[in-house]
Amino acid sequence: TKSFGSVTSSIVHEYVGIHGCSETDGEDMHELDEEEMWHADFNQKRGVVTLPDFANPLEFTHFYETSVIEMTGCKSDVAFLTKIFKSPPPEMDAPHTSIYLKDDVELGVQNTLICHVTGFYPPSLSISWTTNNANVTEGISLSQYRPRADGTFNIFSTLKVTPAEGDIYSCTVNHRALQGQPQTKTWDVDVALPSVGPAVFCGVGLTLGLLGVAAGTFLLIKGNNCN
Repeated sequence: TKSFGSVTSSIVHEYVGIHGCSETDGEDMHELDEEEMWHADFNQKRGVVTLPDFANPLEFTHFYETSVIEMTGCKSDVAFLTKIFKSPPPEMDAPHTSIYLKDDVELGVQNTLICHVTGFYPPSLSISWTTNNANVTEGISLSQYRPRADGTFNIFSTLKVTPAEGDIYSCTVNHRALQGQPQTKTWDVDVALPSVGPAVFCGVGLTLGLLGVAAGTFLLIKGNNCN
């Protein structure tokens, strides 16, 4: 709450924490006002602060150690409940994938391709990239799973590219709901060359116009000579 003279205003912030797991995966993420602050990277075995560098950066003391304990308990609960309910078939929603360029395409200028995957459940999938049918492993980043209001999830993967004429890029998504048929979206570099049609037609029109003027002048002179 802030007070300005006789006027008082309140600022409301929205905090979201995601803690979840499956038999093989786990996620622990904290965000404030739709901006991610911190998440646990269980592959690198560390916590990752994703806020920009402020003058007084926030500290997330013991957050990763707590996440490891929570994930151990979560996976234990999953195993127990699966046994109790006799491995019920999981609810699944297939992903929808789109691929697009962050900025307008310029040949030879670095840009970012974005692979947006949305509407899937459960939050566990893989995303791979190719350039001209060759697998790519560098220049790739992957966001955390983000929940949607309907209970499904979003995720983004980005690829740093320097487009050249004729290049073809693709991102491939694999999710259990796709039943072994990966979803692939492609983006190809197709830069239109400037059209010369209007300039040519304008030039032809001007030439014909000048010829018409010349012919009219010639006829006028010839007519005067006949008098």
